[in-house]
Amino acid sequence: MSRKIRLQNIDGLLNVLVTIATNQCSLSENDVNLLNDAIAKLNRLRTKKGLTDKHFKSEVSDIVDLIIKFLI
Repeated sequence: MSRKIRLQNIDGLLNVLVTIATNQCSLSENDVNLLNDAIAKLNRLRTKKGLTDKHFKSEVSDIVDLIIKFLI
């Protein structure tokens, strides 16, 4: 996957998570922490260069785990 496509995907997910975090006032503290952790990891992932597909998938799986915990 090209870096440009990766950045577009990361930006799209970041926008969704930031929107949820800012527009939902009924979120518990745990939910807010999970969203903030996912947003922070996405921001760090966005700045990393030279990632292999295997390393990128590993980072994304950690972020997906946080989002699943938020949804459950």
